[in-house]
Order: sequence, then C-alpha cells, then structure tokens
Amino acid sequence: MGMNHSDEMERDSNPVDSVQQAERFPALSDLPAFMLSWVENHYCDLITVWDHEGRILFISKSVEEMLGYDRTELAGTKWYEWISKEDGDYIKSNFNHDSNNSQTYTINLINKYGKYIWAECIAAKLYDKHKKDHFYIASVKDISDKKETEEMMIRSEKMSIAGQLAAGVAHEIRNPLTSLKGFIQLLQAGVSRKEEYYNIMIEEIEKMETITSELLFVSKPLTDNKRNEPMEKMLQDIIVLLNPQAKLKGIDIKYHIPGNIMIYCDRSQIKQVLINLVKNAIEAMDEPGKIQLNAASGASGISLSIIDEGSGIPEELIHKLGEPFFTTKQSGTGLGIMISKQILEQHGATLEIKQNTEKGSTFIIHFPVQS
Repeated sequence: MGMNHSDEMERDSNPVDSVQQAERFPALSDLPAFMLSWVENHYCDLITVWDHEGRILFISKSVEEMLGYDRTELAGTKWYEWISKEDGDYIKSNFNHDSNNSQTYTINLINKYGKYIWAECIAAKLYDKHKKDHFYIASVKDISDKKETEEMMIRSEKMSIAGQLAAGVAHEIRNPLTSLKGFIQLLQAGVSRKEEYYNIMIEEIEKMETITSELLFVSKPLTDNKRNEPMEKMLQDIIVLLNPQAKLKGIDIKYHIPGNIMIYCDRSQIKQVLINLVKNAIEAMDEPGKIQLNAASGASGISLSIIDEGSGIPEELIHKLGEPFFTTKQSGTGLGIMISKQILEQHGATLEIKQNTEKGSTFIIHFPVQS
C-alpha cells in the first residue's frame, strides 16, 4: 500500500529522525584530509595551543594572514611574547586556572611589523586524559575594524560633550577674568597691598587652569592604562568640569565616599563614564535640586550611585537605554550610555539603572573585587 503525502510530511518532521540525522554528522576529525586542509587554510580566526609553561605547541595557518608571521617563526615561543606586556600581565593575574569554562579578553597582538592589532581572545584550560596533562587553547579574532568604529564614535561623542560644556565653562572663567582685570587696573593705579593682590590673582588663574585642563581632558583620546586610582580624586575632577553647567540650572552636586576607596581602572576611561552619567543627570533635571554621588565598598566589590532628582525614566524604557541612537532626550544620540556600558564591560564592571521611589533615577556602577 502506497504512502500518502501526509505520511511523508509526518516522517520528515519526526524529531527522532532529525536527531538520528544530526547524530550521523561526522566529527571534525572524521572529515577527509583535503577538507581539513581547506578549513585550516580558510578559517580566519587564529587557533593556538600552549602548555602549562606558556610555550606554543600549535598555531593555525591563519597567523600568517593576521600577523604576517610564518608559523615556523613562532615555534617554541611563549604566548605572552606576542601580546602587549600590560595584557600579558593582566591575563596572568586574572586567568582562572580552576575553571574549564572559556574566558574572554580584549588584547593587543603584535604583528611582524611591530604594529599593535586589537583582538578578542577566548581561552580555556583543557585536560588531556591520554597524556594526563593540562593544556591551554585559545581562539583569537581580529577586531581592529570594530575598535576603530567604537573609537570614532567615542571621539565624536566626546567632542559633542566638550561643545555642550563650553558655555558653562566660559561663564565660569569670565568671573575670574573680571577679577583679574580689576586687580590689574588697581595695580596700574599704583595702589599698595600688591602682595595680597598678587596672591588673589594667582588663585583666580589656578581656578581657570583647573577647569580648562578638565575641558581639554574630555577631547583627548582615551588611554588604555589600568592601575589603582582614588575614586574621590576622579569625582572631584569631573565635578570641577560639570559644576558650571549644574550651577546654571541651580543644581548642587554632592558626593560621599567613606574611606580611601581605590578602583583598578583606566582613569581616562572611567572619568569619561562619570562625565557621561553626571552630565545626563544634570540634563534630566528641569528644576533646581541636588545630584548625589555615593560610593560604597563591600565583599562583592565597589559601587558608585549617581542619584538625580529629574523626571525619571519610565520602567518600560530602562532596558532600552544603551542601545545606539535610543535616547529619552530631545537632542541626544543615545551613544553616551552605550559607550559607558562598553567601557565598563572592559573593566568587568556593570551599569544598573533604577527608577527612584519619589522622583528621579539612580545609575549604579558595580566594580568587581580585584584579585
């Protein structure tokens, strides 16, 4: 008796048959040699294996395309010789040797011509039952194009922020300039008490130097140099820069930091995050009020809360913050929060956004415990 069309459909959609068909796929090692050779020659990511001393035991042919080296040139060398010293030291200090899970790092590879190349490295520790030994394996992907795009967006956002802050900074500088002009006129008139006037003039000049240096900092390229930094000093720096804009709206920026809290970070990058978030808090407030910055340190790490008294962010929109070009502001790009999240991710930190009970929003940065 023949099989009808519905029987054929039922057979084709049978999940058991699908599983059996999937199980018939060969393992990579079962493929013919010419197919494995094609994969080896056309796979773009770099695959490498090294022993517990860090000596490279295998590296894929893609290294020739990515870094310009012939594979034979790397034989017997150690993995950390081909990345920046800072990245090598960081991985050595932070790699979890007790885990078999993959661990991801953003690193700078050094190519044959001495140029650094941004790459994403996914590494894992594996145990060979036959040799009864541990080995390490990593997949390395060139992300130079992605990093260049990100840096271009960051530069664009930084210049936009600098332009927006310029009006407040100009207002803040005008007052010391007026004072200086008055004292110079008094000195020209031959008044006494010159030393007292000189001291006041120097103080006014130092005020202008402080605020202009912070404004120039915003437009500088971000560095990538992590070390322990005092949180209080970073907050003081960004408050100097943002106070003029806050004062124009009658907003007072306060901070509370118990003890001498240090965070392991790149100062340039984290200050950029703080500028983005505090500036957002200022712009969210249509009436005079207060922005409070509170830091806390505990067993789970360090947290910094930025609490504003604005109109708040609707609960249903909070999860969308950080998407490119999504913004709750009339004239915004949405890139500030996105860039902040990317920078925090590179530091192993996270950003939490909450709607306050009464009014406003709270942005909380969670920094991990440093081993």
